[in-house]
Formats: sequence, structure tokens, C-alpha cells
Amino acid sequence: MMADIIPFNPLDKRNLGASVAEAMLASKVHPLGDLPEFKGAGIYAIYYAGNFAPYAEIAKRNKDSKTAPIYVGKAVPAGARKGGGAGTNGGKPLFNRLAEHAESIRAVENLDVKDFYCRFLVVDDIWIPLGESLLIARYSPVWNALIDGFGNHDPGSGRYNGMRPRWDLLHPGRAWAAKCRPRPESPEDIARDIETYLRNSTFPISDRFIVSDD
Repeated sequence: MMADIIPFNPLDKRNLGASVAEAMLASKVHPLGDLPEFKGAGIYAIYYAGNFAPYAEIAKRNKDSKTAPIYVGKAVPAGARKGGGAGTNGGKPLFNRLAEHAESIRAVENLDVKDFYCRFLVVDDIWIPLGESLLIARYSPVWNALIDGFGNHDPGSGRYNGMRPRWDLLHPGRAWAAKCRPRPESPEDIARDIETYLRNSTFPISDRFIVSDD
């Protein structure tokens, strides 16, 4: 019986999104705390290679080459037209977002920004959400999937009734987070959750996203 082989379509949405994710993973690695200034919006991945014990499994994989993101995110143009082409202009939202993350890490007591690296890709804004979602689905980074709050901003005066993010309980130091309501768990509880999560995680062995349907 003749096999019914589906032709590869390079313009399929999945393959276009996959090409964006692959391009980001092929980009140059930069120290998070010493980024060159650049314009544009896009996607990024942050990698950890330090000595904070709960992240040992991640750091081991990132010691020689950066293969296990601890966080994946995006930065879209402010007020960008949906479906437009503002990803390569309109200010520095991607640079600014990465700079904010570096400042968050500098503020805490038990992390060193020198242990963090990143890759980023300036891309047309229509592909930013898809590229980010594919990367998160592939790597399930611990700061996306388990430890909330790294990407949060100061909610502002009068809005501190929310519970302190898990990220800030584990990594104290951001002044605004200390004003939020305490959590009913301890840093040790969160550390154990991380170690269990990483121990049971399957780390991808390939950065390829485009696969055959046959």
C-alpha cells in the first residue's frame, strides 16, 4: 500500500514559528549584566551557570555551552500594531527588558549577575508570541513553569495586597516584593520543589524544532 506522505510546507505557521525559535537558539551568547545596547523587540532566553544549589542540574548543563534556559521571555513594541513589522524598530524594548532582569538579579542576596547569560533575537512582532511559546513548551524553564514572579514589576503604591511571588521568597532583595503579603511556604519548600522538578525533567538534546510529519 502506498504511503500517504504529507509534503513539507515551509510557510506553515508551525514551521515559521520554529524557524524563529531556532534562530534565537543559534544566536550569540552574551553576559546578561554586560549587554551591548541595541534596538528592537523580540524573544530571549536566560541561562544560569552559578553555584546556587537548587539549580545545580541547570548549571551543570550550562557550564561549557548554554543549553538549559532558566527563563524564556519576550519584549513587544509599545503600542505596536497587531501584525505589523515593528519588531526591528520602535525603541529598545528587548534591550530594556533584559536590562530590567539584570537589575532584578543584582538586587537579590543569593544570586550573582555574573553567573547569568542570555541569547536574544530581534524579530518582527507578529512572530514574537509564537516563538516564545515554542521555546517555553520545549524547555519548560523552571522560572516559567514552577517559580513565578521573576518577570514581575513593582505593582505600585496601594497594590501590595497580593502574595509575594515564589521567586522573591527564594531570592529576597527586591524592595517592592518585601511589601507584599507573606507566603504560606518557606524558601526550603521551594528549593525542594525545584530539585524535584529538575530531577524529573527531560532536557532536550537538540535545538531543532522543525521535524518531519512522517
